[in-house]
Amino acid sequence: MVNAKGSLAHVFQTFNWDDDIWGGGSTLASYENGRAEQRFADLRQSLSSCRTYDGEAWAGKFTATVAPGPAPSFGDEAVSFTETIPLGAERGGDRNETVVVVRTGNTIASFTALNVGGTASFPPDLITRQVERLRAAQQTGAPL
Repeated sequence: MVNAKGSLAHVFQTFNWDDDIWGGGSTLASYENGRAEQRFADLRQSLSSCRTYDGEAWAGKFTATVAPGPAPSFGDEAVSFTETIPLGAERGGDRNETVVVVRTGNTIASFTALNVGGTASFPPDLITRQVERLRAAQQTGAPL
């Protein structure tokens, strides 16, 4: 979901903050009629039962922990969760990535913030502005 798999069109944006070396990102993904709602329902279902998953990255194999967060008040529906990957003290502590996923009509926007050894959060005011732009564009057909 966060990487827009199965979308008709998508765009990724990287955010580099002045006071934070870890940064963040957003993805906007457009889906066929009804498909965004189904993808979002699938995400909700996954978050209700998935607490860990195994993966592999440049640092090797890992087991990530998934922790659902409070439901934010954005768009038509929204969820938040944190993925934690233990990296060990020699690498600075745990890798924590906070994710907010918002559906507005047939568009799903995800916002991620990363930190190692601490917590992370994507600025809510930027999410609000993007969701407002999405809603306005869907209502008027104006470009984003």
